[in-house]
Amino acid sequence: MSIDIQLVKHTDPKLLALIAKLDQDLMQRYPIEEIHFVDFNDPSVERITFAVAFEGEMPVGCGALRPIDADSTELKRFFVDKEYRNRGIASQLLSFLEAQALEAGNHIIRLETGAAQPEAIALYTKYGYYPIEPFGEYIDSPGSLCYEKKL
Repeated sequence: MSIDIQLVKHTDPKLLALIAKLDQDLMQRYPIEEIHFVDFNDPSVERITFAVAFEGEMPVGCGALRPIDADSTELKRFFVDKEYRNRGIASQLLSFLEAQALEAGNHIIRLETGAAQPEAIALYTKYGYYPIEPFGEYIDSPGSLCYEKKL
């Protein structure tokens, strides 16, 4: 079955359901104080680009781009439902979001993950992301592993 990726608003119920699954997954892996959530009540959430991947009508993955500065953006809330992993969905979603970043004039994507997500680290390094020093809100977060890719 083919994957369809759509840009959605931050209020989209399908996006919010996927983010709830992501949060649940992260809370099983990390202490809550090490999880960097997106505050959906903060007006700045309007600046974030959200995407949902669908297999048929089923929402199976999501991701977001949060602007950092004029040339760079942060990959956030990147997730594929456990039942749909190992089907190439994450690769397609990552490529889609990289294209969105370029279209917005961003030439650098940064992201944060952690050691308890080896599958995420493997995906990011496979697609050219390399380790960097923690940035922004992650500077004082000892469990954060940060990566970057120049597009």
